[in-house]
Amino acid sequence: MAGIYLHVPFCRSKCAYCDFYSVARPELAGAYAAAVGREFAARRGELGCAPVTTLYFGGGTPSQLPPDIFCDLASLLHTPEVEEFTAEANPDDITPELLGRWVDAGVNRVSLGVQSLQDAELRAINRRHDAAGALKAIDTIHRAGITDVSADLIYGLPGQTRDSFADSLRRLVDSGITHLSAYCLSYEEGTLLWRRREQGLVDEMSDDDIADIYGDLCRVASEAGFEHYEISNFALPGRRARHNSAYWRGVPYLGLGPGAHSLDVDGLRRYNRSDLRAYISAPASVLTPDPVDREEHVNELILTALRTAEGVSLADIPAPYRAEVLAAADAHLRRGTLTRSADDRLVIPEARWLLSDAIIRDLLI
Repeated sequence: MAGIYLHVPFCRSKCAYCDFYSVARPELAGAYAAAVGREFAARRGELGCAPVTTLYFGGGTPSQLPPDIFCDLASLLHTPEVEEFTAEANPDDITPELLGRWVDAGVNRVSLGVQSLQDAELRAINRRHDAAGALKAIDTIHRAGITDVSADLIYGLPGQTRDSFADSLRRLVDSGITHLSAYCLSYEEGTLLWRRREQGLVDEMSDDDIADIYGDLCRVASEAGFEHYEISNFALPGRRARHNSAYWRGVPYLGLGPGAHSLDVDGLRRYNRSDLRAYISAPASVLTPDPVDREEHVNELILTALRTAEGVSLADIPAPYRAEVLAAADAHLRRGTLTRSADDRLVIPEARWLLSDAIIRDLLI
């Protein structure tokens, strides 16, 4: 099996926290789509004979693409083997007409950028929608016949409190979503929010408050029937994100568009430089090798697998490095910050996931 990721680099405006590649150049959408067609024709062999079972349109904002262009790209990349076709969307772009076109194109899962259900918090991060609009968008998606709806939520926002986050969370899990991705706010250098923090205009939430909110998040999601299957991801039974789960298992995927990354069937990594103009001119000109040596590959495996509820299988760690990893894990096993399962997997308990960066760092070779 394999996946295809398409990076759609268009946004109407930039959110205050976002450092993903995007531009406000909607007039280039047609030229961009033509370049995607050329890139796919040149690179589709990187997946070998592996059937493409997941398709993901991310960004940027895929819902900003004109529906005709979106559908043309879907027709280009969709195959009968695709089981999950996810498209990211902003709530203010969602209409019955747009969703009708998406359903016809094969979309069966929508990932919605909600981020908060508090209007003041949304304004603080330059989101265009309000809480009522986000909830209406979820209802509209359901009415279109798409039952798999994922929502993004951020904790640590400027002005956010434990109570305001809890209110957003409860209203969101009650809205009928099947998947929740909840992320701690990161102040990425160069973003508007980072500049505001540097100027003393916003304060970063304390570690204690973050820990309290994360505890509430895990408890409320569990009470609502969601499985906590990755540090930042929760799903109702049978509704895990197949595409993202494949990333964590090292399944090959082809990344198309400026800013996209790829992993081919031979384990080779590549990425496209974030330059839309150059990409439109010649897609091959932005394709860049991203060599990973054997030790880096092992570290990548540890890093991604230990973020999941299943943890990392010791059998997947090459023999020359297994003893080193186990030696590093010993102190954590004795402290309970790691467990070792009956089928020989190292797992970080959910209660310790906020400490995962430090635990994982100790295990890297």
